[in-house]
Amino acid sequence: MAEKNSGTGGRNVRRITKDDWIRIALDTLISEGEENVKVLLLSAKMDTSRSSFYWHFDSRADLLDELLEHWRSTNTRVIVDAAAAPADTINAAIVNFFASWISKGSFDTRLDFAVRDWARRSGSVRALLDRSDNQRLAALTAMFARYGYAQGESEVRARILYFTQIGYDALDQKEDWDTRISRAWHYLFCLSGQEPSDADVSRLNAVRDGA
Repeated sequence: MAEKNSGTGGRNVRRITKDDWIRIALDTLISEGEENVKVLLLSAKMDTSRSSFYWHFDSRADLLDELLEHWRSTNTRVIVDAAAAPADTINAAIVNFFASWISKGSFDTRLDFAVRDWARRSGSVRALLDRSDNQRLAALTAMFARYGYAQGESEVRARILYFTQIGYDALDQKEDWDTRISRAWHYLFCLSGQEPSDADVSRLNAVRDGA
């Protein structure tokens, strides 16, 4: 954020950018829900006037559309790209998927669940979420198909992989990493039906730190 300039009446005036508004709106969406993504509340958090908001956005609806586009172009795109990434084996491809989900700076789980919660109250967001889920599943289905799985099996394995990860995060089991990674070989074997290599397990252990 830009430095403050001295304003009149003892108030600080900030040069607020569009990215600043989107950033605070995303934080609010995640922590407080869509109903609290309001111009007055956001401007108070940044100690700026509402006129700054309307310099960058036509309306609150315009900002909400920007948030949904950010979510789609990050969370959905990272899964689609991971599913299409080159890999020698299906287990290596599954590790690519997990890497996209849990590496630092990749998939934003909290944002995904905030949008899912929002979709319970908005038909248009529900429709967008459904399209996004279908895009993710289609990419994972194509991933399995590349490694010789029949279409029907590819679809089911894609759903098992995707829904397992969604469910794991939803349950929030507080499972420590060492416990989780100790099950890595069996996770990969059960998801693919093929024995993973030591390299697959080692890379899965490394992806938490973005390696």
